[in-house]
Amino acid sequence: MNTMLRRLLGGFLLCLPLAATAQFPNGPVRLNVGFPPGTGPDIVARTLSQHLGPLLGESVVVENKVGAGGQIAAQAVARSPADGQTLLLGEVGSISISPATYRNLNYDPPRDFAPISEVVRADFVLVVPAASPYQDLAAFIDAAKKAPDRLNFATFGAGTPGHFGAELFAREAGLKIEAIHYRSTGDAVSGLVSGGVQAAFVTTALAAPQVQGGKLRALATTGAQRSSALAGVPTFAERGLPAVNFGAWFALFAPAGTPDAVLTRLAADSAAALRQPAAVRTLGEAGFVVVGSDRQALQALLATESKRWTEVVKATGFRAD
Repeated sequence: MNTMLRRLLGGFLLCLPLAATAQFPNGPVRLNVGFPPGTGPDIVARTLSQHLGPLLGESVVVENKVGAGGQIAAQAVARSPADGQTLLLGEVGSISISPATYRNLNYDPPRDFAPISEVVRADFVLVVPAASPYQDLAAFIDAAKKAPDRLNFATFGAGTPGHFGAELFAREAGLKIEAIHYRSTGDAVSGLVSGGVQAAFVTTALAAPQVQGGKLRALATTGAQRSSALAGVPTFAERGLPAVNFGAWFALFAPAGTPDAVLTRLAADSAAALRQPAAVRTLGEAGFVVVGSDRQALQALLATESKRWTEVVKATGFRAD
C-alpha cells in the first residue's frame, strides 16, 4: 500500500509542471515596466506586448509602476506568484547597478527573478550643449584635465547607467567630474540644452533627435560600432578608450520559481515577437537594437554586468542609502 501511494504521489508531482504549462497563460499577462508612458522603456514594453500577445493567445497588458529608477516595478514582480502571468521588463539600472548602490534593496535579482530573454539594447552617447566650445572628444578631455573645477555631468538620477557611465569615463580618461542628479529625463535634457550643465551620457534614442535638431552635440558613442542614428559620431574605442563600452539593456524576467517550461515558452515567443518586421522597425526608429536572446545568454550577460557595475560603484565609493 505504501509503495502504491508513493508511486501515485510521485506521478502526481511529476505532472504538476506539465499541468502548469498546459494552463499557461491563464488570462491576460501583466508586463511591468518601471518608467512612464512615452519613454524608451515604455516603447519597448508596448512593442513587445503588441506582438507577444497573439503568440501567447492572451493579451499582454503593460503596467507602468513608475519610481526609484525601476525598483518599484522590480519589487512588485519579485513578490508576484511564480506562474508566468506577471513579468518584468528589467533594465541594467534596477537589475545590475542598484544591488551595488543600495544596502536595503527590497529585492535580490539573482534570488527573486528568473531570467527569460534580453529584449533590446541601446548604446550611450556623450553629449554637450550645442553652444559648447568642445568640438570633439579630445578637446573635451583636454579641457576637463586643465579645468580648476570638476566638469558637471547631468544624470537622470543617482545610481543610473548615465551616472556610473560618466564615472567610468572619468576614470578611464583620467579626469574628475561632478554628477548633477535630476529627478526626470526631461529636466536633465533641459538643463543640458540650456547649458546649465556641461555634459551627459544619454542613450542614442534620446540623443539622435536632439543632435539632429541642433540642440546638442555628440562627441562619442559607447558601442562596439558606430550608431546608424549617429553615423558621423566616432566610438570611444576609435578614440582610444575601449573600456568605455557600456550600454542600456532591457530584459524579460519572471518571478523566481516559475516553471521551467513556462520560461522556455516565454523566451521563444518573445524572441519570435521581436523578429517581426513591424517590431524591428518600431524599435529601430526608437534607437534600440533588437536582441531576443535565449535564457542562457541572458544569464551570462547578468553575471558579466553584475561584476562590471559592482567594480565601478565600489571604485567611486558611492552609496545611495
